[in-house]
Amino acid sequence: MSSYFENITIPSEHISNVFGQFDKNIKNLEKAYHVAVVARGDTLRIVGSEGNVRRAVSVINQMIELSKNGNVISEQNINYAVTLSKTGEEQEIVELDKGVICHTVGGKPVKAKTLGQKRYVEAIDKDMIVFGIGPAGTGKTYLAMAKAITAFKSGEVNRIILTRPAIEAGEKLGFLPGDLQSKVDPYLRPLYDALYEIMGAESFMKNMESGLIEVAPLAYMRGRTLDNAYIVLDEAQNTTPAQMKMFLTRIGYGSKAIITGDLSQKDLPKDTPSGLEIAVKVLAKIEEISMIYFTSDDVVRHPLVQKIVNAYEAYESRGNKHREPDGQAKKGDFTRKS
Repeated sequence: MSSYFENITIPSEHISNVFGQFDKNIKNLEKAYHVAVVARGDTLRIVGSEGNVRRAVSVINQMIELSKNGNVISEQNINYAVTLSKTGEEQEIVELDKGVICHTVGGKPVKAKTLGQKRYVEAIDKDMIVFGIGPAGTGKTYLAMAKAITAFKSGEVNRIILTRPAIEAGEKLGFLPGDLQSKVDPYLRPLYDALYEIMGAESFMKNMESGLIEVAPLAYMRGRTLDNAYIVLDEAQNTTPAQMKMFLTRIGYGSKAIITGDLSQKDLPKDTPSGLEIAVKVLAKIEEISMIYFTSDDVVRHPLVQKIVNAYEAYESRGNKHREPDGQAKKGDFTRKS
């Protein structure tokens, strides 16, 4: 290993946060850059090749700034900063931290954590219809819910409508016990969970009972015109082309629609085309519609989830799956628009 080194001072109150539990964060940094980090009091000495040491120092500086802003430094922060450092964009980590969408009922700020998420949020602010397409764990649905609740609370829209197709792995609604609401609730549970966390159960139930918030299967949208509403269609890869067309033509004046989905996780019957897959082709040239594509770099769940996504992408790229649709994003392609 080269003898090049740099020293960096960390304020004592931020050392444990930057290092992480059992020094996990620093160990990940050492592994990523093939450097050695030696702590002497509040001073760190980073030893390795000059380029890697400089990149490691830059990432540590960004983590210190995040810590000063009151954030708990996670493995996701470290891993994403390392990814951004490959193109010299690691300083974007601190810029992302400045944009708070809303706060959960427990006071936790909801923010975009990756550049892909930032572009998604910006597209939602700008356009009437936004498609968020990509793997699990990239925050597509959660951020859409956060924006919907924020718009509702500020009076930008009169109501929130959350929907998803009631299609899962081989089960039929009629096989589930209970009344209709009991039958559809399991399919809509992820939407309820996000609402409870951001809005609080009591506020959610109050607004739902008054009809200001509606959580319903996609079939309920037929025949309706939705004005002055924030509409989120989740799991859109499980819509048929007819269902997707039906949904998109329900949108009225003063409304905004967010459509989220993962084209690699379709539960439709074999040989049934996905409405999401068709829509990204049909609507690609309409300027008022944004298509935002997420990649594994945008995964904000446990780091293992990112590894799983990458492993499946590598497996499928070796010809173990049907050809990807034309609308599927390539790695790093976040949006259709400039």
